[in-house]
Amino acid sequence: MATGGDAAVKRSRVGGMFANPIPFLLGLVWFVIAFYPVYYMFITSLRTRAGFLSGSLWLPPANPTLENYAGVIENGIGLYFLNSAFVTVMSVVLIVAVSFLAAYAIARIRGGVAQLTFRVFLLGLAIPLQAAIIPIYVLIVRIGLYDTLYGLIPPQVAFGIPLTVLILVNFIRDIPNELYDSMVLDGSGHLRMMWNLVLPLSRPAIITVVIYNALQVWNNFLFPLILTQSSNIQTLPLALQQFQGQYGVNVPGLMAAVFLSVLPVMMLYLIARRQLLGGLTAGFGK
Repeated sequence: MATGGDAAVKRSRVGGMFANPIPFLLGLVWFVIAFYPVYYMFITSLRTRAGFLSGSLWLPPANPTLENYAGVIENGIGLYFLNSAFVTVMSVVLIVAVSFLAAYAIARIRGGVAQLTFRVFLLGLAIPLQAAIIPIYVLIVRIGLYDTLYGLIPPQVAFGIPLTVLILVNFIRDIPNELYDSMVLDGSGHLRMMWNLVLPLSRPAIITVVIYNALQVWNNFLFPLILTQSSNIQTLPLALQQFQGQYGVNVPGLMAAVFLSVLPVMMLYLIARRQLLGGLTAGFGK
């Protein structure tokens, strides 16, 4: 049951929205433009192959069906989903763990080595992924990880670390020095400060880099294309090509596969959108 204060806050928000409707209208237009592709994928996936071109593209089908989803599941999308989940989880864990340790060392340990390391990480942001794909291919083949899920993890980690380090370094530097000094007076070392101070206060930035890197790894197409060839090793973005060839012109079947592939991404964003927006702006105030 809402209290009087809550009701007053709601009335204030509604009044402010109508007093200045331009931001509200712009946000509504953006929402429609951004949401319509997802809506179109979903309603198209509920159509039959014969009834794809019948009816309005803006409205749900008169007789929706789930046969497209059943066909996609029967043709092995579950295996591709598990492959993508394995590569994403392993890559994100390694990216965040390595980047957090490096960011703490760069932010707290004064010295030329730490700053040189930071510049090396920043240099990694200037290297295009496409320009390094041939050396990556040769390296993965020589270490015996070609055509394995494990071979997809090192390149993802290498290209995810630079930006993650940049975000975490700026955030850790914004933690007040008084907090570090108080822990030093208590006899805390670097390990305890990282665990009891930096890690809890860096939660918004860590959530941000987790979501960002998870999206990048989940949607990556180039590495699975170059570093795998077996059908049972493919991830979802690459496997969608097979669904397109398999279904031919069966657009509803293809839309069902695409919708299932983007569903985890949408759920991840909806669950952690506030932390993501907060973390994107945190650490860059100075």
